[in-house]
This record gives sequence, C-alpha cells and structure tokens, in this order.
Amino acid sequence: QVQLVESGGGLVQAGDSLRVSCAASGQTLSRYVTGWFRQAPGKEREFVAAISRDGGLMKYASFVKGRFTVSRNNAENTMHLEMNNLNPEDSGVYYCAADSRSMYAPVTAAAYDYWGQGTQVTVSS
Repeated sequence: QVQLVESGGGLVQAGDSLRVSCAASGQTLSRYVTGWFRQAPGKEREFVAAISRDGGLMKYASFVKGRFTVSRNNAENTMHLEMNNLNPEDSGVYYCAADSRSMYAPVTAAAYDYWGQGTQVTVSS
C-alpha cells in the first residue's frame, strides 16, 4: 500500500500564496487518483481538488475559484497544491489522499483509500 506524507503548510497572511506537497512511498503514485481535502476546526472534511492518474483531468471545489492549482509528478511520486490569494477561510489541515479504484477524479472522501497525516495551513487576516 502507499504511504502519503504532506509538507509545506505554515502561517501566511491573507493574499499570500503557499504550496503544499504530498510525497508518496511504498507504491508508485501513478497507480492512484489523488486528491486534496481540508478540515477546519469544528467542520467536516471537505474536498479541495483532485487529479487523475495521468494528470490530464483536474477537479476543484467551487470555493477555489481559480486560486488553486493541483499538479502531480509521477516520476517523483509527488503531488502539489499551489494556493494563491489565500484568505482566512482557507485555514485548516490539508490532507492528501489516494484512490486505487476510481477511473477519474472523485470528489468524495469515501472514495479514497489512503490518507496522509495532514499539514496545517493558517491564514491570518
């Protein structure tokens, strides 16, 4: 099975940019559809972005509004989320996830088999 480790979180100001990354080990990442979810205190985990195995299909949550870009590098077994124009509502723990069964890029957490431990993103106003 694949192990996922997120990195790149931190404290930024509103309007700043941040890039979070997910490194996979144990299995080649190209076997999985991958996605990003986030969870704020007191709220449920929500979908942020997903990308197909070959990187040709990306999906985003409506609140992204063109600010985030998901990408992957299968040769390096990594996935990234570039976040621009961050606002305080983007704060939360960001999780990467991998799905071994879906053909495309699911937006529901239940579709994903493997999860990282998360990286904290805090956006101050």
